[in-house]
Amino acid sequence: MTDDSGGTRILPAITVIALFAVMAATFLSASFAEATGFPEGESIVHNVGYALFNLGEAASIPSEGFLAAFLIVAVALDVAVDGAIYLARREDGGSVSAAIGEALTDGGRDGGER
Repeated sequence: MTDDSGGTRILPAITVIALFAVMAATFLSASFAEATGFPEGESIVHNVGYALFNLGEAASIPSEGFLAAFLIVAVALDVAVDGAIYLARREDGGSVSAAIGEALTDGGRDGGER
């Protein structure tokens, strides 16, 4: 197998090696604080729910609220579902019909009642 590209593979190879070197240096020089656990006997699931809806006063473990993030994700998912429904529609002879609204249960054969 020959390389007829005229040496154009050298620049991407150097770029990959440089990116690997930067990521390796970042990973090896990173320092993390000592890991802390949750208090003994506390319900983590309840506290995650309290944090999700900004109910910090009811939580036994202090945390930040995530209500804005929750609402943004909810709106984004709603837009995605609405877009999928819109894209699933098709036009038949100038009228818009749902893609699954008129399923041909007889395989599309012509004919009358049996």
